[in-house]
Amino acid sequence: MQRVSMQLVSEIEQMDDVEIKTIIQHAPWKGIEIRTAFFLLKLTRKLPAIVEEFKPDVILFSSMVTASLAKFTRKKIDVPMVTINHGQDVKMPVSIYQNFVPKVFETLDGVISVSRATRDECIKRGMDPEKGIALPNGFDMSDFEKSPNKVSARLAIEKEFGVNLSSKKILLTVGRQVKRKGHEWFINEVLPKVKSDIFYLVIGEGPEHDNLVTLVQNSPNKDKIMFVGKQPDSVLKDAYSAADLFIMPNIPVPGDMEGFGIVLLEANLAGTPAVAADLEGIKDVIENGENGYKIEVRNSGQFAARVDELIQNELEDMSKSARSFVLENFAWNNVAQQYISYLKTVCKKYSALG
Repeated sequence: MQRVSMQLVSEIEQMDDVEIKTIIQHAPWKGIEIRTAFFLLKLTRKLPAIVEEFKPDVILFSSMVTASLAKFTRKKIDVPMVTINHGQDVKMPVSIYQNFVPKVFETLDGVISVSRATRDECIKRGMDPEKGIALPNGFDMSDFEKSPNKVSARLAIEKEFGVNLSSKKILLTVGRQVKRKGHEWFINEVLPKVKSDIFYLVIGEGPEHDNLVTLVQNSPNKDKIMFVGKQPDSVLKDAYSAADLFIMPNIPVPGDMEGFGIVLLEANLAGTPAVAADLEGIKDVIENGENGYKIEVRNSGQFAARVDELIQNELEDMSKSARSFVLENFAWNNVAQQYISYLKTVCKKYSALG
């Protein structure tokens, strides 16, 4: 959420017809909950004065957490308020928070959800459907303008992790290791059904990491699987380029959701198509046959069959189309204009009601 918010700010700052004032909390992850609470308390007092001085046309909050300020400052601020939400900031399974979320929606004048699935979760929590819109996250292409070529990237991955991948197709998963990502299901249910000669590389960390490492150690396919933890950007870029397919086998988990799926776009930009669960925010990122395929949730046979089919027949063509698809649909310069257009609509509606 922080990364995409800062990228949006950077894009808006380059627009000639938009002036933006940012209020940002810079804090390390350790203790961020307490720091955020104090930041919001302080901003509740200061925001009316900031609005009076800057005189904005609209206030845009970067998440449902910061949008909570709208409830406490509404009577003091006569400016339309809009939030972006990302999924987990809507579904966070804390009863006090969930009881408060409908009150925030009632106060806001507009809601931008990063996927249709996220918008649906907002509606379930009392948001007026007319108040919200689904717009995608944008993506900063600058870090991926020059991806390593596949041959050099594979050699770099072999050297980094001491493996021989010369005859294998690489399946890659990148992301936080939590239950909704479906790592355990994929290892237990899908990998045994994949007929191609593959190697499954998993990058990331999270609360499920130790359990997954133990699972791999006891798996009959352990020679085909490697969990390497969190990696620097240089290794991550090599992995995206070296991979033949990106795998995102999510499963539904109460109180959690995949709001969008930025890692899918990172893989696509490196020319790596994806096979992923047809679930939540992933639905809005993958277009079947363009940058990958969406598979029915928990359908292990279909998932394995699609992996084999892509490896055997479609990899070269889809590697090219995957990158083109992202450039055409998710570049920030296009996405930011959609955000600004929506904000202008909210401002006009607010003025008409005022």
